[in-house]
Amino acid sequence: MEYLDRRVELIEERAVAVLDAVEPAPLAEQVRHVVLSGGKRVRPMITLLTCEAVGGETEDALDFAVAIELIHSASLVVDDVIDDSDTRRGTDSAWAAFGYGSALIASDGLLGEAFSLLLADERATEIVSQAMIELGEGEAIELAAVPETDEEYLGLARRKTGALFRAAAQLGAVAADAEDGTIEAVGEYAEDVGVAFQIRDDVLDATADADALGKPAGRDAAMERPSIVQVTDQSPEEANEQAREHADDALTALSSVEIANDRAEEYLQDLAEFVVVREQ
Repeated sequence: MEYLDRRVELIEERAVAVLDAVEPAPLAEQVRHVVLSGGKRVRPMITLLTCEAVGGETEDALDFAVAIELIHSASLVVDDVIDDSDTRRGTDSAWAAFGYGSALIASDGLLGEAFSLLLADERATEIVSQAMIELGEGEAIELAAVPETDEEYLGLARRKTGALFRAAAQLGAVAADAEDGTIEAVGEYAEDVGVAFQIRDDVLDATADADALGKPAGRDAAMERPSIVQVTDQSPEEANEQAREHADDALTALSSVEIANDRAEEYLQDLAEFVVVREQ
């Protein structure tokens, strides 16, 4: 685990440096609360590991990794406002800590800082912009056009979660100056990992204890949000099996990539396995 722990440390150190430079001071306090209160750092880790796997250096992708985490954190602030959720990652959500207005300003500030880390690379900016369009579409679908079939649910999951996972991996490949085919393949890998992650998230919301989850459980059912459990009437076991199928698809996509770092590839493979069995 030392290999992964060191990369998490690098992500945290760079994130702290970026957030410490935010002005004014109250905004810096708010964005630090949002980003540094915990989290699995799955998306930025995908960026670093993908970069290494296809022949790049960790440092080449570090700013992109932090950018994707800031964007993810900004989206969580909005999610918590929409859901009226006062807990995130075992602590107060941004709106509960600072009020609705300040929380939304913090979300905007995080997006601004993220794009400041991306602007030097046109391809990276394009990848993230497209992912954010899809993320916004996913949020709109969730609120206004609730899916009613498995196919519609999967379309939502690909926008809501898969798009940012895909961008995370593609940023890593861009940082490694990979070819277009490689960028596309690692994006397919990560998108399927993201869909598996979302399915498992829905199952956990329906079955897990709130204390273990680090956020309120049962929110999907209470708010009539379109989780796979509600949309398809699948049992948790059946939904987990569907998550497994997407994880397998992710591994197939990854196997098509020419790998330069076997250890990084192994951790990407492990991630596809982990998202199906995680407990929080």
